[in-house]
Amino acid sequence: MQLGMIGLGRMGGNIVRRLMRAGHSCVVYDKSDEAVRALAGEGAAPSHDLAEFVRQLDKPRAVWVMLPAGAITHGTIVELSGLLEPGDILIDGGNSYFHDDVAHAEMLREKGIRYLDVGTSGGIWGLERGYCMMIGGDKEAADHLDPIFAALAPGRGSIDATPHRDGRDPRVEKGYLYCGPAGAGHYVKMVHNGIEYGIMQAFAEGFDILRNVNSPAVPENRRYKLDLADIAEVWRRGSVVSSWLLDLTAIALAGDPELKEFTGSVADSGEGRWTILAAIEQAVPADVLSAALYTRFRSRQDHTFAEKILSAMRREFGGHQEAPQG
Repeated sequence: MQLGMIGLGRMGGNIVRRLMRAGHSCVVYDKSDEAVRALAGEGAAPSHDLAEFVRQLDKPRAVWVMLPAGAITHGTIVELSGLLEPGDILIDGGNSYFHDDVAHAEMLREKGIRYLDVGTSGGIWGLERGYCMMIGGDKEAADHLDPIFAALAPGRGSIDATPHRDGRDPRVEKGYLYCGPAGAGHYVKMVHNGIEYGIMQAFAEGFDILRNVNSPAVPENRRYKLDLADIAEVWRRGSVVSSWLLDLTAIALAGDPELKEFTGSVADSGEGRWTILAAIEQAVPADVLSAALYTRFRSRQDHTFAEKILSAMRREFGGHQEAPQG
């Protein structure tokens, strides 16, 4: 199939590469001419503005927008709404707020343009590992683009089949799911990221406790100088807390056990806040997720080794830089 990609950053560029590896063709656009040239050199069709980009796509067109959530994405979708035609498909694959998806779907529906919101997880590792995708919006459009999602997804891999799943959608086991109407995909991804905050915080606090058992606050006969890199590694091997986040923590600690290059000022990208807002709206207690979010706020004023662990994990899975201080 053919897909147009707008936004060739850490994830957008690699999505294009993974699709081309699978035999799909891609038209690309980004405000960075250098990014466009790089993908063109690998086989993508370059474009220099949105109008040229749309003209190069076969009908019904499929356009994937992979830009920062908020004004930039909204402005791009509004501009595309004047260029695309009835029957075309527009995908927002960034981390947009699901309220925005509902508004965008309604706006585009009036023009006959089909809208999909795709919560995309995989970070900078997605090119090799694949992307877990949570899809919302027009069901027929999602089915039409199934070959695209199948190529991007991780596939079954070596993960054991889950018992009692007979008769369920087999695509879920390959790493992608149609979640429901407009906004449902980003809603599921939002909660996914809220949970991620909590898991990361648990690892961060745990490793901080392991490190500080050798501090003067502990009686000398109960101080242990523990090797955090080795502990992370042994936990990866059959422990009940093994996970990809632990894998990334082990990578960071093996390379720099003291995490000297990190200050511990931890950014948040929005989804954690939105998850808490959803919990408040529904009157659902979210003690752990709330505490994890507030810790990120505090980290920008007062850092601990725990926050260095958080910063290290964020860089490992997403290439995220630390939060600006001040």
